[in-house]
Amino acid sequence: MPSIAVYNMSRQQVGEVKLSDDVFGVEVRESLIHQALRVQLANRRAGTVAVKNRSAVSGGGKKPFKQKGTGNARQGCSRAPQYPGGGVAFGPQPKTYNLSMNKKARVAALCSVLTYKLGTGNITVLDNFDINKVSTQDFVAFTKRFDLDRSLIVTDEFNNNLYLSARNVPYVKMIKHDALNVHDMLKYKNIIFTQGSVQSAEGALQK
Repeated sequence: MPSIAVYNMSRQQVGEVKLSDDVFGVEVRESLIHQALRVQLANRRAGTVAVKNRSAVSGGGKKPFKQKGTGNARQGCSRAPQYPGGGVAFGPQPKTYNLSMNKKARVAALCSVLTYKLGTGNITVLDNFDINKVSTQDFVAFTKRFDLDRSLIVTDEFNNNLYLSARNVPYVKMIKHDALNVHDMLKYKNIIFTQGSVQSAEGALQK
């Protein structure tokens, strides 16, 4: 059973927490990580791009000119694609890009990323975020103290002072433990857990 040190915001070790083998000690399965990332990015796509085809463009009900005798090619509608203001031929239409992944595979992908991050030393556990006031300067000092630049902060409950202090810092994002996802954990180099969020995440992933 792996364990990790617990620090306070002054970078003083205040304890140690044991981590579950079922979450932080699994086999790292790159294929599942890739699948989970692909599903997440695909499901973000709105799929709302669309253009008007000849049936959706207004006007053009009258035949432009008579069928015979003009020397021109026969035409039935002035809103055909070859006319200015006509509809678009074979243009994009709304569609869904949604993909699915079963729950066990998704949980295994999350555990694989957590195990990988723990193995590379990119997980930090704090006892709590003691932020009594909104101060971006104090938060930046905290990240420099721990040498953490690109960081994903995972908390067990929403902390408004922490959110307001960190929102203007580049490459920092704060989420709750129930919003853990493969994309964010791979995008940010470091993951900062509170001790409570570690236990909450383990409880959710072991169900």
